[in-house]
Amino acid sequence: MGGGMTDTPASPPLRLFNSLTRRLETFEPVHPGEARVYSCGPTVYNYPHIGNMRAYVFADTLGRTLSFKGYKLTHVINITDVGHLTDDADAGEDKLEKAAAEKAQSIWDIARHYTEAYWADVKALNIRGPMKAGKPEAAHWSIATDYVPQMIEFAKAIADKHCYELDSGLYFDTSTVADYGRLARHATDEGESRIDPVDGKRHPADFAIWRKTPPGETRQMEWDSPWGKGAPGWHLECSVMSEALLGFPFDIHTGGIDHREIHHPNEIAQNQARSCSTDSGARIWMHNNFLVERSGKMSKSAGEFLRLQLLIDKGYHPLAYRLMCLQAHYRSELEFSWEGLGAALTRLKRLVMAVQRTKEAATLSEWKPFKKYLRSPGMVDDYIDSINETDEWFDFTGILGEFDDAISNDLNTASAFPTSEKLALTKLVEEAVTDPFIQLDNRLRLIATMDQIFGLRLLELDRIDLRIRPKTATITESEIEAILTRRKEARAAKDFATSDKLRDELIAAGVEVMDGDPLGWDWRLEA
Repeated sequence: MGGGMTDTPASPPLRLFNSLTRRLETFEPVHPGEARVYSCGPTVYNYPHIGNMRAYVFADTLGRTLSFKGYKLTHVINITDVGHLTDDADAGEDKLEKAAAEKAQSIWDIARHYTEAYWADVKALNIRGPMKAGKPEAAHWSIATDYVPQMIEFAKAIADKHCYELDSGLYFDTSTVADYGRLARHATDEGESRIDPVDGKRHPADFAIWRKTPPGETRQMEWDSPWGKGAPGWHLECSVMSEALLGFPFDIHTGGIDHREIHHPNEIAQNQARSCSTDSGARIWMHNNFLVERSGKMSKSAGEFLRLQLLIDKGYHPLAYRLMCLQAHYRSELEFSWEGLGAALTRLKRLVMAVQRTKEAATLSEWKPFKKYLRSPGMVDDYIDSINETDEWFDFTGILGEFDDAISNDLNTASAFPTSEKLALTKLVEEAVTDPFIQLDNRLRLIATMDQIFGLRLLELDRIDLRIRPKTATITESEIEAILTRRKEARAAKDFATSDKLRDELIAAGVEVMDGDPLGWDWRLEA
């Protein structure tokens, strides 16, 4: 490189909001150079709704950021195929047993079907991982039923000092650990009101470690244990799998904000008992906020609840939903609406089309992300030589630095995305075509660098890929294109009566035509 550029300013430290302390903390890994993360995964008794999937978009964004910052990532996501009861209760019907009875199927078949459905959504949302044996392998997918022997051993190790037995199972005595519920900030027993009462419990917050099979019943999933035939409690599963796969302590535990109130405090109590200390198991606990849908259809009990496949059936590309999630900070509530999803899809199309135009003018066929960058605007004058495969220093007059600052500030994609669109795409792709310092290839490498975090496949997709045919559509794409061609000819001939007639014909067929698109006419089918 010219100009004697030998050093790059240090990347800002990654700061994350720790729900346990309620403050931003600098990420300092337990094991230098590594990041070990555990995310609470789905209970596979039904399809995940899009609110569930927001948690995994968040966890994926965290994992991508840790990789971007140079850490060797180990990310565990569990699959709860043993099932648990309604909400965080210790009594009532097991969700998987109930689903199997309703569908007259094996509980194992139910679990397998909904696990595969979850993995299909993971793939559609570009949550990291190549496919292996039909499932994504970015994270380590731990299956709860594979760890039941370890769960029994874990329970045996803490039973004498921290548990007591009732007719219904083995229960954890929350008074035996220090500062129980500090994650949720429970000051009184009222904070545990979601837990149904169980006869004989010493304290309202006590919870099941092992649930016995009731006398006279036979469950499809049950195991022998020192406390009788039964199944592990839901909270026990995550403690056991995180310890087995990551070791105590590990770096980060993630989940939805609903887990902050009961499930994660119970995990922490178990981890304290296991380690005979006040250690919570994870150094940092992170929680994404709710996705809110005002009609109430987010609930699985509402019938046709909002799952990813419904969005696809209505003609929305799943990555539009990913972008919708990225446009809000993970700790903020995100309101879902069809209008908002449509706006995200339009934005995604414009980004993809801008990248596509730049690709057509560039010289390379592959654009690898920048591994290093210079953040001082003054250094741009020193940029003389072309970038090559071994020398990857570059200055974007602060764009990558601003991007790095945003994601390093508690994954602030809500700030990073508008910034990157305005500067990296609008400016670099459309306005900076004549900029002598930034080559077309380097603009695409900039986009590739940022898309490591966004996961929107901006360099892979084209506009046609984003056209999803609604399930109810009857008109074909070739018919649409033929009518659009006739309409363009009519407009060119100033035959506006024919143009309007053809537009009305398309509208009647459920086709939205976007005439005002400066990058070329586009259309989408309305569901």
